[in-house]
Amino acid sequence: MALHVELVSVEREVWSGEASMVIARTTEGEIGILPGHAPLLGQLAEGFDVRIQQETGGELAVTVSGGFLSVTDGGVTILAEQATLPGEAVSA
Repeated sequence: MALHVELVSVEREVWSGEASMVIARTTEGEIGILPGHAPLLGQLAEGFDVRIQQETGGELAVTVSGGFLSVTDGGVTILAEQATLPGEAVSA
């Protein structure tokens, strides 16, 4: 069983796909989301990575600045004010 994950910033869709787990830091602490997780809405902490364990076995670490994480029956949606993929220049 996989999670459908959508990670978007104000400017663009950053990543979309299937994952086995999502790990994020919220203002309440770090949280791990697995398939079947209860619905929730959390505010993302500033300047931490959201780590996505992809179904293909790889891990994607995206640095986010502000935003929210939502878990529903349909999957995980991460709405970030800014998001930077590995190797991308950080925008000012």
